[in-house]
Amino acid sequence: MNLRKSFLIVLVLALCLLLSVGTALAQPVTITFWHAMSGSRLGVLESIIEGFNATHPEFEVKPLFTGSYAETLTKYVAAYPSKTGPNIVQSYEVGTQTMIDSNAITPVYEIPGMLGETWDWAQYVIPITNYYSVDGNLWSMPFNSSTAMLYYNKDLFEAAGLDPNKPPTTWKEMEEYGEKFLASGVVDHVYSTGWPDWIFEQVLAIHDHLYADNDNGRSGLATKVVFNDDFGQMVFETWTRLHDKGIYIFGGAEYSANTAFNSGQIAMLIQSTSSLAGIIKASEFKVGTSFYPRFEGYPVGNSIIGGGSLWVTKGQSEEELRAVWEFLKYLGQKDIAIQWHKGTGYFPVSGAALKTLLDEGWFSEDQAYLTAFLQILSGKRDTAASTGVRLGPFVAMREDLVSGLEKALAGQLSPKDALNEAAEKMNLKLKDYLELHGK
Repeated sequence: MNLRKSFLIVLVLALCLLLSVGTALAQPVTITFWHAMSGSRLGVLESIIEGFNATHPEFEVKPLFTGSYAETLTKYVAAYPSKTGPNIVQSYEVGTQTMIDSNAITPVYEIPGMLGETWDWAQYVIPITNYYSVDGNLWSMPFNSSTAMLYYNKDLFEAAGLDPNKPPTTWKEMEEYGEKFLASGVVDHVYSTGWPDWIFEQVLAIHDHLYADNDNGRSGLATKVVFNDDFGQMVFETWTRLHDKGIYIFGGAEYSANTAFNSGQIAMLIQSTSSLAGIIKASEFKVGTSFYPRFEGYPVGNSIIGGGSLWVTKGQSEEELRAVWEFLKYLGQKDIAIQWHKGTGYFPVSGAALKTLLDEGWFSEDQAYLTAFLQILSGKRDTAASTGVRLGPFVAMREDLVSGLEKALAGQLSPKDALNEAAEKMNLKLKDYLELHGK
């Protein structure tokens, strides 16, 4: 082999090596994202992630649907010790204390400093950041926040001889409207709810009533629930009475009751604001929205944050953490926050997004989307009850509450006994959690 040919071979090999190294260097930093978004929400989320990956070729977010909120939280807690979990996980608000105490999380307020940046956390909607903050510091990134509100079928209101622009505002009116609906024969049952456990929490917060001691578990780990008093019993008694009359029908967990509302089988639904876009799209009638009904004569609190936020797993490489942070910042950008809100009904997380929506007349065109904002900004925001509940074993405790409600509705226990039984079971869980995590 002559010298010229040998030189050419070496040159080709060197070029191939450089190309392979360049290809390796061009590989994006990949991060995984576990989430619980399904139904119409899933398509919106996937579209947003596709947009991020397209505009940030140096990074790649790989989303994975991991089941319901509860299933996602359970899988994450199980995966962390073996380091098989994701870079980012979505957890609903009920899992907040569990995540804080897990020792698996890097609080988001620490991330900018770890990467040599500063960040203005005041740009996010205050009731949301208040819920997810500890001592004024934000632990998880606002993303899919919601609250509960009343949905109603305007067409059925007209058919029953009721004013479609005057939905009930109190539980007394819920009962009166319910009786008129049943008398008209338009529906067999009048209303249902999603998330009955969360709806009960909303009742307490709206009336500035604590759910648990130690300021709803915010000034220290809660030791007992305090909702099984005269007010809580009145709530259970009201729901049981309306159920016995045929006005209220138990709709199951999460979003199960939406189907009955969308199909016109019931006239009203108390559900998360996150269902709004899906309900409007699926319904062949005029959808109205209104504030959550109140009990007259009781203190005014505020509706509380539901939905979820994004948590960052501890122990990532700097490259992964940079990718995570860029993605979290992207989600909070004005246009992305608006896309998420319009596609789902969840709150836009930033004040800039909210202002743009107001300026462009979004809420004037469809005032159904305005209800949730007006409701969450209309009451108190400076009390523990109106800030929200934070308990370690909250996921399992909610199951006790729903079980108690079902027993009351079925006549197996009186509303008072059902509520007390639930409270006893929940207090045992709080005791176990306090022994494990208390200091």
